[in-house]
Amino acid sequence: MHLGVYEAGCDEAGRGCLAGPVYAAAVILPDDFSHPWLNDSKQLSERRRYELAPVIRREALAWGVGVCTAAEIDSINILEASILAMHRALDALTGVRPGSIIVDGNRFHPYRELPYTTVVKGDARYANIAAASILAKTERDSYMTMMSRKYPQYGWDINKGYPTRAHRVAIAEYGPSPLHRMSFRLTAQ
Repeated sequence: MHLGVYEAGCDEAGRGCLAGPVYAAAVILPDDFSHPWLNDSKQLSERRRYELAPVIRREALAWGVGVCTAAEIDSINILEASILAMHRALDALTGVRPGSIIVDGNRFHPYRELPYTTVVKGDARYANIAAASILAKTERDSYMTMMSRKYPQYGWDINKGYPTRAHRVAIAEYGPSPLHRMSFRLTAQ
């Protein structure tokens, strides 16, 4: 959106979950990058996301991932934690530095005085945001799958921490884990 500068696309994953961190990614793609599958991560199958993630990491001019823990989410709220995770992803960018930022959604805080634009449903409209959504989602899903081995009763290998009926039933039966967001309504009551 800003001609002549490297533009970082930012998106997050896990904002609506009951458990686990919120992940964000920032990606700067080459101007000529295209891939027939590149789209909002929610529109892709899990298999396609995992096939596309290494392509994005390999082809991007720069990429970075940032995380905010469940405790941080409880402390500052999910919106602030999502924005902080995006800032951490921008801090983690490898390679070239951005001259501007484009963010999926409608809220963001200034980052290092760089110009930024927020775009609702930007992950379906801009390749760099779509790429960020895929990296954030695959990184978070991998983490939740790994943590499901430690806390198998919650089914995180399947629900990834989202508020499914089975997840809420497990919380009611076993109580919350250290990864649950205590500021969220965890059970259906």
